[in-house]
Amino acid sequence: MASISSLGIGSGLDLNGLLDQLNEAERGKLEPVERQLESQQVRISAYGDLQGALSAFEGAVGRLAEPSLFQSLSANVTGEALQAAAGPEAAPGQYQLEVEHLASAGSLASQRIDVDLDDALTDAEQTLTLAFANAPEGEQGEIAVTVPAGSTLGDIRDAINAREGAGVSASVVNDGEGYRLALMSNETGEAASITGLTFEGGFFAEGMAVSDPGDEVAGVVAQAGRDAALSVNGIAITSPTNQVEGAIQGVTLDLQQAGRATLSVEQDTLAVREAVGGFVEAYNALKGTIGELTAFDADSGRAGELLGDSAVRTIESRLRNDLSGMVGDPAQGELAVLGDLGISLSLDGTLSLDEGELDLAIASDMGAVQRFFTGGEETLGMAGRLSETAGQLLGSNGALTNAIDGAENRIESLNQRYVRMEQGIAQTIERYRVQFGQLDGMIAQMNQTSDYLTQQFATMDAQLGRD
Repeated sequence: MASISSLGIGSGLDLNGLLDQLNEAERGKLEPVERQLESQQVRISAYGDLQGALSAFEGAVGRLAEPSLFQSLSANVTGEALQAAAGPEAAPGQYQLEVEHLASAGSLASQRIDVDLDDALTDAEQTLTLAFANAPEGEQGEIAVTVPAGSTLGDIRDAINAREGAGVSASVVNDGEGYRLALMSNETGEAASITGLTFEGGFFAEGMAVSDPGDEVAGVVAQAGRDAALSVNGIAITSPTNQVEGAIQGVTLDLQQAGRATLSVEQDTLAVREAVGGFVEAYNALKGTIGELTAFDADSGRAGELLGDSAVRTIESRLRNDLSGMVGDPAQGELAVLGDLGISLSLDGTLSLDEGELDLAIASDMGAVQRFFTGGEETLGMAGRLSETAGQLLGSNGALTNAIDGAENRIESLNQRYVRMEQGIAQTIERYRVQFGQLDGMIAQMNQTSDYLTQQFATMDAQLGRD
């Protein structure tokens, strides 16, 4: 039998077209598997949205479960003389403060130098020495700065600024009649005052070292650094910086300007109110996500990705049980249910907050509010209970994680099934191809035989006609 390289050549039939139709029909068997794979991918994406909303809720209740939230203090200042921040060691109280003056840095400007900025002031390497009321931290006594040969006034400035631990910032100032080398202490306060500058080169006049930075010696302009001066409830206090710590235990004062101010250190009720509001918002956001994922539109027939999902029902049921439960003993005057704080569960499953009732509960007994949310040594409060439940649902053996794992396992199984079906389809199409090739060859051979016989009969007819 002749070898056929392309189907249909021998027979004249469109066997390739027929084979394509058979291939398309066979691959149609894959469509249900593809739809199932797509459905599982959509479910995993929906579980991811639900996981994000539940994690955000866990974070919100976790904040309410921290006792430190209810023990935090705020520092409220009346007046513009200072700002304040209360730390964990602060104690409630009222303070009258007066800032007499702020801390300032010392400065020293050299005598006026009659040179151009491009003029070299050193023929060889020289040493410039800085003196302070107290040497900067990490330094001892005077500070030496090496000035290279051929340095201009700007080069001297740069050498000082490049000296690690110099304790000053240098600049070149033109006072209208000539240039000065100006130095400013990097730190504020009297102890950081710069008291002298000497230079081997000799182009500065003698007497640069001043015993009192307020003096003017040989054209030197010096200004002493100054400590901040303030009083707290009449008690005089000095500070080398404008950020004062320790004057009031646990409170940091940031001095802004001279003047009077009143400081109130009190319980930070705003943080508690914001945390409770955040808890309500996070739960409602979670409910909104669940609502979208389980919705059903009767008009279009469109169903949410997780409609009827058992993991969603488990999450809703467990959280609803926690929210409606009792955590305190009302007979003992304790806050027992969310309604005691102005939080109610609506018919649609969301929470609503009456801020007035919450403010009243906080103002009446912050300790009771704390116990309601955080519980005691052996019992969980409302926030602790919800945080534990959310953690379990999100955990490695939780309902949500198990649902995701189940969807991923189904995808793996469907992928394996898809591969097996593709292999079966390929084998079937190949079998058809072989059979069509055989058919094509057979028909081609039959056509050849038919042509031969036709020719023979024609020849016989011709011979008989002649006879």
